[in-house]
Amino acid sequence: MTKTKGEISNFIEKYYLHFNAAALVDAAKGYEDQLKQGSKMLVSLAGAMSTAELGKIFAEVIRQDKVHIISCTGANLEEDIMNLVAHSHYKRVPNYRDLTPQDEWDLLEKGLNRVTDTCIPEHEAFRRLQKHIFEIWKKAEDAGERYLPHEFMYQLLLSGVLEEYYEIDLKDSWMYAAAEKNLPIVCPGWEDSTMGNIFASYVVKGELKASTMKSGIEYMTFLADWYTANSEKGIGFFQIGGGIAGDFPICVVPMLYQDLERTDTPFWSYFCQISDSTTSYGSYSGAVPNEKITWGKLDINTPKFIIESDATIVAPLIFAYLLDM
Repeated sequence: MTKTKGEISNFIEKYYLHFNAAALVDAAKGYEDQLKQGSKMLVSLAGAMSTAELGKIFAEVIRQDKVHIISCTGANLEEDIMNLVAHSHYKRVPNYRDLTPQDEWDLLEKGLNRVTDTCIPEHEAFRRLQKHIFEIWKKAEDAGERYLPHEFMYQLLLSGVLEEYYEIDLKDSWMYAAAEKNLPIVCPGWEDSTMGNIFASYVVKGELKASTMKSGIEYMTFLADWYTANSEKGIGFFQIGGGIAGDFPICVVPMLYQDLERTDTPFWSYFCQISDSTTSYGSYSGAVPNEKITWGKLDINTPKFIIESDATIVAPLIFAYLLDM
């Protein structure tokens, strides 16, 4: 029996009829069609979607098995956990466009690192995690074990050591939802995140070995195996923003097909990107989906959508549609 759509879904179907609004509805229905036919879905998170508190709805998407693998930046990997343990210490700056250099310096001196209109508290967020994640890194190294960045984060969450700090409902943390399911994650370029910088500082000080942390190449080889094992009924690609979170995983198909010469590798079976990047500037993030055909990533008949809008507005609406809200 088909579940009835809720008020949000009915609203966008009734009123979102043209331009980017229509593309939003078409992309949501295309995503839903992929799931109905048994295809799996990769969701990539760029920008500061975790600090934008996407977890309030994305966690439920994970729990309902409407995403099967995630690619995200190191910032999104850690910032969901930071919000979990330090939410009350965040500071919102709605007049951020009016800030002077001196205003920005004053925020720095208060230990507040700004992401657009939201300041992340250094002590309660970064340093609170640092103490506990270092112990997990060190324990693995002493045991001669190596893990991927997200696997260390899963260990941190599931160990329970952060429970005393929780400041939001646990159901609103997408990382905790992912950890509970041991959902596959690909986190390319993790080293440029705060936790990546902190890990590197311990390597410089000689307290940890760089080899304790598995690398981006190991993420790619993992993804190659995962894609091969899960692509029988197709794998879709839902990209929020641009950058490495999307660029890295989408390349696994031409790598398998061209470099490994596995010519039976299927193309991505669906593609949608929410982006405000401008095509004419030469950015890959702003390229229309058809350009990906020339790179061996998408097929001629792959359903393709691009929504040129704000991901913090669009993504929650699409997820709401998938959840029949």
